[in-house]
This record gives sequence, C-alpha cells and structure tokens, in this order.
Amino acid sequence: MKINEYISSRSYKENPQRLMEDVIHLVFLILGLVAVGSVLVISFYLVISGLPAIFKIGPVEFLFGTRWASTASNPEFGILPFILTSIYGTAGAIILGVPIGFFAAVYLAKMAPKKVKDVMELCIGVLAGIPSVVYGLVGMTILVPGIRIIFNVPDGATLLAAIVVLAVMILPSVINVSLTALEAVPREYEEASLALGATNIETYFKVSVPAAKSGIFTAIVLGIGRAIGEAMAIMMVAGNVANMPSLFKSVRFLTTAVASEMSYSSGLQREALFSIALVLFLFIMLINAVLNVLKQGGKEK
Repeated sequence: MKINEYISSRSYKENPQRLMEDVIHLVFLILGLVAVGSVLVISFYLVISGLPAIFKIGPVEFLFGTRWASTASNPEFGILPFILTSIYGTAGAIILGVPIGFFAAVYLAKMAPKKVKDVMELCIGVLAGIPSVVYGLVGMTILVPGIRIIFNVPDGATLLAAIVVLAVMILPSVINVSLTALEAVPREYEEASLALGATNIETYFKVSVPAAKSGIFTAIVLGIGRAIGEAMAIMMVAGNVANMPSLFKSVRFLTTAVASEMSYSSGLQREALFSIALVLFLFIMLINAVLNVLKQGGKEK
C-alpha cells in the first residue's frame, strides 16, 4: 500500500489528532522495545561471560566454597561468604529501613501539619539525591568509629555498619513511593470509615494502608533493589574482607567483590568476577519473581 493510501485509510486528513496519537504510540513502543532489548543483551552477555568460569572451577566449589583467594598461588574461588553476606545485609536493611519508611510515609500523608510535611519532603528529596560515596564517607568517619567504641570491637567496619548505611539509603525510595500511594487513596474511603465510628488511626491503618498496598509493595521492591545493588558505600563501611558473615566482622558483598577486583583482574579471576555478576543478576531476578508472586497472591485475596 502506498503511503498516501495508508494515510487516507487512517483518516489522518480528517483527524490530525489520530496522527499524533499514532506517532506517540510508536515512540513508546520503540522505547519499550529498547528497554526489553537492553535487559536481553545484558542477560545474554552475563551468561556468555559468566558460565565458563563456573564450569572451570566447578559449580559446587564456586557456589558453596567458603574461601576466596583469587590472587593466591593456588587460587580459590568460593563465593558462599559473598552470597550469605548479601542476603543478611539486604534482609537487615529491609527489616530496619522499611518500617521506619512506612510509618514516616503514613505520618506525612495523614497526620503531619502542612509546614512539617513540606520541610520533611524537602529533606527526603535531598536524601535521595546524595551520592552513594557521600553515604559511605559519612559512615566511614562517623558510624564505623561509633560502632568500634560502643561495641568494643577491633574494627567498626562490619556487617552492622553496612546494614545501617543501606537502611538509610533505602529510606527515600520507601517513603516517597509509599507517600504517593497513600495520597492517591480516595478521601471518600476515609470519610466512610470515620462515619462508621472508626478512629483516625484505625482508618489510616485499616482503610488507607490496605487501599494503597500495591504502591507500598512497590516501594519495598525498590528498596530491596537499592539495597542489593549498592557497592561504593558498602565497600567503604563493611571492611571488604571475604569472611563468612557475622554482625561484628568485616565482610564483602557480591557487588563489592566485583567492584574491588575488576580493575586489576585477568584470566580466570576476571572470568570468576563475571560469574559473580551473573549470580547477582540471577539473585535479583529470583527475588523480583518471588515478590511478584506474593503481590499477585495478595491481589487475589
């Protein structure tokens, strides 16, 4: 079909707005395909780059080995300490940060005076814009010495320091997305609850929060993604030592394992680092899949 005939068939001459809608639709389609294509390219590259080292080292030795000595004369490439550290660190940050962010969002959306809300939203926005290295610097100069003094440990660069820093870093995501979801709840829901005799607190937590649970769940997912993917700040406060995880020991996460050695790696060591990146990628996908299943289950209920 010729272009003129196609344009005529779409009635663009009679309705120019349809042409604009189709152009916008095409642009969004292209952007969506670019996003999907980027994920596929990254996935393919990580699989191609990461699998060879896993087979050379051995899947069991690589995934369940407890010693990482990539530059030794007889190198060992066990990443179990990194996997467990990432799990414990992320879980600790979520346990500490999500409740604080959630209750802060409820307060700002439903209870805070307007001036207080405006000031706190400004502060949260600033907190979201702070670079990771600044979080790490503050943690290294204030939090790490504080842990060493308070808990009387030889070095304050520990898993505990990493958990606290991660908890602070996920707060802006949790608060902002939860706040938006709570503010989107129709006022009629709350008015009906109050008219039935419920108190304000009961209305907020039994009506508004359930109505906004989809947005709050999204906030938690974003917080988990931020916690799992952080590297620079964690490298500065966790000690970056390949130990099995313990609250008051220096540790190394999956992300920091890649970031700390990639600049000087070569040969099997470099391939093993790509394998760590592949494990991290699969780990994140698994968590997202589980969370999506839980989210769908909650919707059905």
